[in-house]
Amino acid sequence: MYFHMDFKPLIKSAYYQTVIGTAIDFELELSSRTHYVKLADGDIIAAEISTPKGWKKTDSTVVLVHGLCGSHRSHYMKRIGRRMVRCGARAVRINLRGCGTGRGLARGIYHSGCSLDVEAVVRDLKRLTPESRIVLGGFSLGANVVLKLAGELRDEGEKLLAGTIAVSPPVDLLSSARLFMRKENQVYARYFLRLLMHDVNFIHSHFSDLPPHNLPPFLTLNDFDELYVAPRAHFSSALEYYHRCSAKNVIPNIDVATKILFAKDDPIICESSIDVLRLPPKVHVYKTEHGGHIGFLGRDFFKKFRWMDHVFEMWACEMLGLVKGNNSER
Repeated sequence: MYFHMDFKPLIKSAYYQTVIGTAIDFELELSSRTHYVKLADGDIIAAEISTPKGWKKTDSTVVLVHGLCGSHRSHYMKRIGRRMVRCGARAVRINLRGCGTGRGLARGIYHSGCSLDVEAVVRDLKRLTPESRIVLGGFSLGANVVLKLAGELRDEGEKLLAGTIAVSPPVDLLSSARLFMRKENQVYARYFLRLLMHDVNFIHSHFSDLPPHNLPPFLTLNDFDELYVAPRAHFSSALEYYHRCSAKNVIPNIDVATKILFAKDDPIICESSIDVLRLPPKVHVYKTEHGGHIGFLGRDFFKKFRWMDHVFEMWACEMLGLVKGNNSER
């Protein structure tokens, strides 16, 4: 089902929603302990776990997955993690391969289709606390990964998850790659490429057995996917990577309560890509006219300035039966 959400933006410019939403970060680090999960190929993922006072193994858990070049330290991960702890849920912020506190622990790379890595963390949490109900949420690249995993799990999804939440997911990776090529979006492309190359240089210097990457000095994001991501992730080309890792291919298979949030003016996500899909009954898509990419800065400075956070908290509490902001359960 598709719904329109009434969001009153602080500013209607998608550019400023995106840039200001990323740049403003006054959030203090969320107290946590690091939990390590070993993957099948020997790489290790680190997750930061923040647990409310008095939390029991039968209480709820919210697992968060960051976007491209993010980590557990990303502003939205800290903000929403803190909100969920206040609601009484354990907050688990996954660092995808090589990110955050997992830096230097993975020879492999993360990418838009790394759903098996996230599944490994969720299953490990389920093994340790089988009675804890889990909501899995993702942002941008992480949102695509979350939806891809939910679709791959099919009817097994409800055994692992109480629900999934996806904010600004690039469900059609090829369309997003094309949007990055637009002249007006080069500021975003250059920003991500700078961070990606920093990560690549670190990986190849840290793991001496990896060959030099030999990437040319001037790249587009599509070049990066073609020359680096695709071969390292065992795809024949960027086009195969985009096709096989786009969540739109498996969204019709989702059988767990799922809520997806898009802004129609998102500069790097084609929100209409999902419109052609046959949505299963448990998948609800919500769209706003404005909000940019992971922006959603509202007019109400005191209650809903970070409007996205408010919506995520509301949805997660609904899925888990929590009292919003009350640090207790119904």
